[in-house]
Amino acid sequence: MQAQGRNSFQIDGVLTEIGQMRYSPGGVPVLAGRIEHRSKQMEAGFPRDVELELQVVAIGDKAKMLAVARLGSAARLTGFIAAKSLRSRAPVLHIDTIEFLEGTNHGIQASNEA
Repeated sequence: MQAQGRNSFQIDGVLTEIGQMRYSPGGVPVLAGRIEHRSKQMEAGFPRDVELELQVVAIGDKAKMLAVARLGSAARLTGFIAAKSLRSRAPVLHIDTIEFLEGTNHGIQASNEA
């Protein structure tokens, strides 16, 4: 048995692709997509422009949330990274949480309660 290691990932970006809903053999909704990230990061004391696209997958209730998102929506996705398949070792973010950032103040949603 292998030791468990940390695998937690969070990224802010824009949803650039949302696929068609499919279902696992057990009837669980599965939805794949892509997020595009752009930022400035500091590396060894120097600013660096970072741009990337990352494949994402949502399962269950998260798939239903992703299915109603608009392309171009800003989102913060949190989850874990896994290989796409046994044949393709490309990384895929498996979504645990989705936070839509549009209409928020840096991801903090305003409350309508008085």
